[in-house]
Amino acid sequence: MDAVIEIREVSKSFQGQSVLERCSLNLQKGEIYGLLGVNGAGKTTLMKITGGFQQPDEGEARIDGRDSWEHREKIQSRIGSLIETPIFYEHLSARENLEIHMAYMGQNRDITGALEQVGLSRTGRKPVAKFSMGMKQRLGIARAMLHNPDCLLLDEPINGLDPVGIQEVRDILLALAERGTAILISSHILSEMEQLAHRVGILAQGKIVEEFSPSMMRAQYGEDFEKYVIDIMRRKQV
Repeated sequence: MDAVIEIREVSKSFQGQSVLERCSLNLQKGEIYGLLGVNGAGKTTLMKITGGFQQPDEGEARIDGRDSWEHREKIQSRIGSLIETPIFYEHLSARENLEIHMAYMGQNRDITGALEQVGLSRTGRKPVAKFSMGMKQRLGIARAMLHNPDCLLLDEPINGLDPVGIQEVRDILLALAERGTAILISSHILSEMEQLAHRVGILAQGKIVEEFSPSMMRAQYGEDFEKYVIDIMRRKQV
């Protein structure tokens, strides 16, 4: 089966500081891949390169067989992304922000349904400027999935969400994966990755240093599973 997302030997440095070093991973249709790493491990940079928002120094990222940087306009019309803090027209409502996004994408989708999915259907004409961090995060997720993308790139999507919001987002992502959407999601929270991801890759020293199935690792290590993963993350940082 051909991978929806392929990252091949990607390297990236900023001002002489290496962030990614020959990093590789792949992601299949309908798969949720959890990118796990400490703050500053390079998760956001890898997301940006994958979506064609940043050019790698070496290597390549491909989505549906196309180089993400060379074909970035085409790629970005077929993916949904939530990378870093989502930016909106603060004086407009949630619906108005999504309407603008749909006009930009040249599509006509069910905005009401998307708002209901993320629990924002009752915000009415309330401007986004008055939204909490969690509400803005929900709106960012709605915008990312609104145009029915082939894949989703979600960088720390549960930031600012309460436990109910986290469960709702988890249910949405699992449903999207069942329909065939490939989802690359980053986090530094192991428990969340365990409940959501089919595979997890630990990003350290600029590359994937360990890749595993959370369910298989839990079955093998039991209560020591978290300690095992944290030991890897600490060891590989040195």
